[in-house]
Amino acid sequence: MSAIWVKISTILCLCYAAEMKGVIWKDAGQDITIQCRITTRQDSLNLKKGINKETFIVTIDRATKKETVVAEMRERVQIHGEFPNVDILIKNLSRSDTGPYWCEYTGTDETMYTLQTTTGDGSVLLVVPGDSQAAAPTKPPKECDPSRLSMAVVYIVIAVAVLFIIMVFFIVWIMRKAKTSDNMVKRRHTESDVYENVRNHQALRM
Repeated sequence: MSAIWVKISTILCLCYAAEMKGVIWKDAGQDITIQCRITTRQDSLNLKKGINKETFIVTIDRATKKETVVAEMRERVQIHGEFPNVDILIKNLSRSDTGPYWCEYTGTDETMYTLQTTTGDGSVLLVVPGDSQAAAPTKPPKECDPSRLSMAVVYIVIAVAVLFIIMVFFIVWIMRKAKTSDNMVKRRHTESDVYENVRNHQALRM
């Protein structure tokens, strides 16, 4: 079971290492505190869950100071701190709580007068193996290694560049070969026409 969660967490970690704080492992029944932070002026905070940020967990409005928690988690969530720097406590964790959690802020651009969404600090990937008696990895990954991610990106870029160069050379080679073939065909047609003209001229003289 633990090996499956290691694979899941590694994949998600690589996908979101640039925005997420890291991977946090918790046993079933434990608690987690997600610390959402941002330094710019914002109008609201949404704690979202899911790869596509599809589930709203907590919504906090700066103007009204209204705090809204999704109904099914209302008994397990506590909010502490003053907007926009908020600590969100989720108690009595279970396997269904596994997933990425995003501190997403919304504010108004004073120059463009449009709403802008910004991912704040504190976003994490939570992994709950399930049964509290389940064996957890001896050394669970606590956070992503940015250096490994950077090297992976470099290798991918190099591979794409090499593939692109090979494709360009291949296309140029095909075009040159096609051009050479066209020239040979035209030359044969020209020689054939000259030969035919000579024969016709000789026939007329006779």
